[in-house]
Amino acid sequence: MASFITPYHFLYLFFFFPHLSASSVTHLCSHHEATSLIHFKNSFSIIKTEFTSFLCDDIAGLKSYPKTNSWKEGTDCCSWDGVTCDHLNAHVIALDLSCSWLYGNFPSNSTLFLLPHIQKLNIAYNDFNYSKIPSEFGQFTRLVYLNISETLFAGKVPSQISHSSKLVSLDLSHNVFFDQLTIDKNTLEGLVHNLTEVRHLFLDRIIMPSINLNVFMNLSSSIKSLSLGGCDLQGKFPSNILHSRNLNLLNLGYNQNLSLDLLNFNQSSNLEHLDLSWMSFTKLIDSIDNLYVLKYLDLSHSNLQGSILISLGNLLQLTYLDLSWNQLSGEVPLSILSLTQLQHLRIAENSLKGPIPDEKAAFPNLISLDLSNNLLNGKLPSWLYAASSLMEISLSKSIHGVIEFGMFSNLPNLEYLDLSLNSLSLSSNNVSQFSPFLRGLKKLKTLDLSNNRIEGKIPQWLQEVTCDSLSYLNLSHNSLTEWNYSTSFGNLSNNLEFLNLKKNKFYGMIPPTFAKGCQLSNLNLNGNQFEGPFNYFSGPLPRRHINSFKAIINLTKDAGTMTYMGVQDVNGSGGFYSYSIGIVIKGQDIALNKIFVMWAIIDLSNSKFDGEFPKVIGKLRSLKRLNLSYNSLNGCIPTLIGSLTNHEWLDLFSNKLVGRIPRELLNLTALSMLNLSMNELLPPPPPPSNLSEEGGSKSNIDFGWKVVLLGYRCGMVLGLGVGCVVFQTGKPKWIVSLVEIILK
Repeated sequence: MASFITPYHFLYLFFFFPHLSASSVTHLCSHHEATSLIHFKNSFSIIKTEFTSFLCDDIAGLKSYPKTNSWKEGTDCCSWDGVTCDHLNAHVIALDLSCSWLYGNFPSNSTLFLLPHIQKLNIAYNDFNYSKIPSEFGQFTRLVYLNISETLFAGKVPSQISHSSKLVSLDLSHNVFFDQLTIDKNTLEGLVHNLTEVRHLFLDRIIMPSINLNVFMNLSSSIKSLSLGGCDLQGKFPSNILHSRNLNLLNLGYNQNLSLDLLNFNQSSNLEHLDLSWMSFTKLIDSIDNLYVLKYLDLSHSNLQGSILISLGNLLQLTYLDLSWNQLSGEVPLSILSLTQLQHLRIAENSLKGPIPDEKAAFPNLISLDLSNNLLNGKLPSWLYAASSLMEISLSKSIHGVIEFGMFSNLPNLEYLDLSLNSLSLSSNNVSQFSPFLRGLKKLKTLDLSNNRIEGKIPQWLQEVTCDSLSYLNLSHNSLTEWNYSTSFGNLSNNLEFLNLKKNKFYGMIPPTFAKGCQLSNLNLNGNQFEGPFNYFSGPLPRRHINSFKAIINLTKDAGTMTYMGVQDVNGSGGFYSYSIGIVIKGQDIALNKIFVMWAIIDLSNSKFDGEFPKVIGKLRSLKRLNLSYNSLNGCIPTLIGSLTNHEWLDLFSNKLVGRIPRELLNLTALSMLNLSMNELLPPPPPPSNLSEEGGSKSNIDFGWKVVLLGYRCGMVLGLGVGCVVFQTGKPKWIVSLVEIILK
């Protein structure tokens, strides 16, 4: 798996910033430089955004905080957090403001560029709001280290950056999920030609269209790190780079149209990090065991076929191995047990079969293990239960045989456990009900036991896990029959966000626990045998319950940020395990392989709700989809619905709604599906007097519209079943804009 961030980024950061806070100086910094820094600070807001929190704190594992809070006028700037001065003249020579909560557009006339002596600059992991990279960075002619990675810059990389010809380390890498940077042919050639001193070059996820790959042949033979992951490179990459004795890191991952001739690796190679994921190879060459110092190897998604090479067992320094999502077959070789330094092992999504090699002393440092979706059998190896450092285990759809569940209690650091799709019955413990093997897992955050044959009750002791740490619990597609909700789920409000009990044999009343202000953002009770008045979903929509959806009401500033619900993959590479769920929309099961943290859905369709449309719906500001179709709701659509500015899908089909369609629907600019048909709705109110209209004066337009069934031939269809809007006279612009919003 290609990584967001590698450990080498931080290695070089500390190499170039030996004193990241402040140097002890005998002189005060100049008034001019202190003033420039204060003005630079004041040009931004200091906000901890979802973007910086996700990438810096969660993915990179760094601690973000507002470093500039220590910057006060009238004090020595050499003592400020993140500022380093030279000892002789007290000039500012280094600035580290990474993870500092800076937010706002980066001005091209920034006073940062008034610091002529600066040699090292790190402003990574801040949010510059899709502004352009100022060309003025090229004015720093003394710069040897520049890191502006993961800062939400957008647009093109300016050619002037190559003017900083003394650069030894340059990191422009960005995250394609959030922004897009491009670099043109001439700028890239200028970088390679002018930066003759560069040793570490990180350009990950900068799109490079129509680049001649031979340009990389001109890189200095002294290059130590070259990272070009996710750059949309196409063609054949020059293989001479593999023979460079100085090269420590090579990342070409996530370039699906890139090929590379894997010639024999030299025994003199110093490669420690090799990422060739998402490239196309049919097999590896045996000489890969010449990479004696290799610590990180990612060959996932690379179309590898055949057996796992026995020679991989000679890579004794390896700490990370990912061979997942290939076409590997045969048995896992015994030689893999020699990799005693291994911390992260991934061989998921292959066709490996047979038993897993076993030796109790193997893998004492293992942190994460993913064997999912294979054809393995036999007992789980003893080393699995002996690796007390294990934090993540994924055995989904891979184990056929006996699992000693009680042994998991020997893993005190376990946070993620996926045993789904294995037809487990827990019979190995000679019990007929839910096994107590989780009781000692105090740090567990994610548990997936779905699609097994577990039966019996959910026990009271489960609350010992739930109240401490558990945020994701999936017990769907089993044969569970009942719970003691007053005890087992009495602490849902603490941490649990995702609960899936779909397709079991639960009966009785739905517990009132779910109406008591819990943190659940996804609850699935579908396919059970619940009964009682609450479970018929009849009567007025319960305002009290809706008002308790705190996770949907509390909208953060970055609700649109593409962060996924999941847990950090603690592999040193910044990966991420994202949750997947199944939802039902219009009676169809739809799988969501990644869930946005703020992606909230309410579907109460095909029920017996009546009464007025509750105004409290307008408070659910994180709501993405609302389906109340096939009910008997009456009254008007409240104008507060216009506050759901993140809303994408609104289905009120087949109710008894009356009154005018509110103009506030125009506020829903993200709306892609609107269905108001089969109601008794009237045209929207007339436009405000300051809005002009097409084809007539503002006061003389007499119009009306009606929403009819899909298939009524009027020349336009709105969304997925909204029917047609028929204008009897006139076409006011504000109504046309509503139509355009829905059609987009």
